[in-house]
Amino acid sequence: MLDTLNTLEATALDELELANTSQAIANWNWKYFGSKRSKGAVDDAMRQLGTLPGEERKAFGKRANEVKQALTAAFVAREHLVKQADLEAQMSAGSLDVTLPGKPVSRGRLHPSSQNLRRISNVFAQMGFEVYRSPDVETDEMNFGLLNIAPEHPARDMWDTFYTNTPGVILRTHTSPGQIRSMREFGHGGTKPIRMILPGMCYRYEQVTARSEMQFNQVEGIAVGKNITLADLKGAMSEFARRMFGGNGKIRFRSSYFPFTEPSVEVDVFLGLDSERNKMLTKGTGWLEISGAGMIHPTVLRNGGYDPAVWSGFAFGMGPERVAMRLHGINDIRSFWSNDLRFLEQF
Repeated sequence: MLDTLNTLEATALDELELANTSQAIANWNWKYFGSKRSKGAVDDAMRQLGTLPGEERKAFGKRANEVKQALTAAFVAREHLVKQADLEAQMSAGSLDVTLPGKPVSRGRLHPSSQNLRRISNVFAQMGFEVYRSPDVETDEMNFGLLNIAPEHPARDMWDTFYTNTPGVILRTHTSPGQIRSMREFGHGGTKPIRMILPGMCYRYEQVTARSEMQFNQVEGIAVGKNITLADLKGAMSEFARRMFGGNGKIRFRSSYFPFTEPSVEVDVFLGLDSERNKMLTKGTGWLEISGAGMIHPTVLRNGGYDPAVWSGFAFGMGPERVAMRLHGINDIRSFWSNDLRFLEQF
């Protein structure tokens, strides 16, 4: 029986020497080692082990393993040589131009919301505003109480809040709590002016529509100093629109109400009524709200450490996604979080 193994090894090696193409190598491997569906000649030889007397099994098994290992090593070596020969033949024939540029690797990009946040930050940085980050998870006191919104205040209905299992801890409904944090941290006890923007994510348990999301970015802005007036706020927002939208940045101010500013305004950017989608987004007015703003309420200034008899300031809360809608002609805010590559790859 050992002669059968010796013959198998010699025959297989001779045939392997004649295999000069990748297909011939594959056929040889299938013949001797088989596949998932069929056995090869080596497997057939190994099965004979069970038919031998006990005294012959040890020698046969040892020799069978040696043959299998030898054929496997020869196959690997021959396959490498054939592949090298194929590559050299292709290069000699000129079918492979190694000077051609490689296939470009698809790289990730910044999300359009992140791009717009950076653009907004750059515009306000040119106007002297620093960037400050505040936490997404806030206390009820910081999110409402210190912003002049007491527990029984009806204005709390303006913000549909996500509450956590920890009493008094919520997901912030706006970036306005950052006003208190920035005044306390950088106001040096109410003795230094500050000028900051606070970008971040906000969360509200409300209906998702083409113009509003339940999770969205917001950029809070705050400027505190002496003799700051509403004219400074209007000037800052007008300059932002000019730098962000160019000559097409037409904005307007409307009187509004927020508990933490007095007086309060809303800032709209003009979209127009040239399409049914724009009519729907702007509720038939042609204007899309991009920010709430106003003069910081004396109570909020006091809670931030400033004396409202000496200091004044303005604040605004801007929607970057709505700014991007105006900037790029996007007509559905839900596109930002749909993860649709057809939308994202445009940016």
